[in-house]
Amino acid sequence: MSRFALPDLGEGLQEAEIVAWHVAEGDHVVVDQPLVSVETEKAVVEVPSPQAGRIAQLLAKPGDRVKVGAPIVVFEEGAHADTGTVVGELAEKLPERSGPAEHHAVASPVVRAFARERGVDLAQVAGSGPGGAVTRADIERAAAQGGPVVGEPLKGVRRAMAVNMARAHAEVVPATVWDQADVEVWWSPQTDVSVRLIRAITVACAAAPALNVHYDGKAMMRRLLPQVDLGIAVDTEDGLIVPVLRDIGHQDSVGLRRALDALKTAARERKVALADLRNPTITLSNFGTLAGRHAALVILPPQVAIVGAGRIDTQAVPSQEGVAFRHMLPISLTFDHRVVTGGEAARFVRAMIEDLQRDS
Repeated sequence: MSRFALPDLGEGLQEAEIVAWHVAEGDHVVVDQPLVSVETEKAVVEVPSPQAGRIAQLLAKPGDRVKVGAPIVVFEEGAHADTGTVVGELAEKLPERSGPAEHHAVASPVVRAFARERGVDLAQVAGSGPGGAVTRADIERAAAQGGPVVGEPLKGVRRAMAVNMARAHAEVVPATVWDQADVEVWWSPQTDVSVRLIRAITVACAAAPALNVHYDGKAMMRRLLPQVDLGIAVDTEDGLIVPVLRDIGHQDSVGLRRALDALKTAARERKVALADLRNPTITLSNFGTLAGRHAALVILPPQVAIVGAGRIDTQAVPSQEGVAFRHMLPISLTFDHRVVTGGEAARFVRAMIEDLQRDS
């Protein structure tokens, strides 16, 4: 028998949750055939088979959290291991699991997230879908009946958010600058505000490079970064995911919109590649599309800044004729005051506003 361990999934992740097995004990598999889907703290990832052979035993069940390097599959070895049919008896039989039988729910990642939101214990729900899979309707029915409802441990994206926010609170010394840009000359409901914000951040990073920095608090060293890799905060059912737009200073508006749409879709479907979640240099949260005008946001080290864009609304402002009504875009910049000065932050915001107030 040979054992296959959960491989290193990148990003320094130490464990993952088993979402669904794509094979069963006794199945014959080929190299690179998907074995299992696992949920890391950032994405749902398919793990392929490292070899051809027959599955002798699955060592984890959906919902289990498994450490990187821990065995998850046992492959049969010997004369019949790589054949496509069963011939005779297995030469060696793995010990059977002891203990009472357990119900292990079969459910998609979306249904699992829905169950967590409603506080329903999946293991106690009988599935009505194909193969006994639990559906959203099953979850709604269980919640309406008043049970089985239990407290739940944070998992996946929400667990990562809790860890990251605690780390940010412990390490960063935040300060926030608020202002607003008059966008009357170009704003309309059809305007691509996100792309305008991205362009303005590129301009601001050039004007105040100290904001596009990675900082090592332990070594007290900062590294100014010539390329702007912008993290985009995306609200999903599972929690906050921040995919990264690479080298935004060298993309046109069409390319930025295409890349932005692709990243948001991948994030919401939990299909974003791990490479697209790594090492943002600064982050944008366009929370105004939902609600709110200003916010003191949270910086995730080693970044030193996050930009917030609030809800555009109409305000009365002084003009030569007396009072004019203008569309105003609120801007927030939260920065790590260990590394960034107030003057640098103010210059960054000023550069953003000057670009946002251009007519094209």
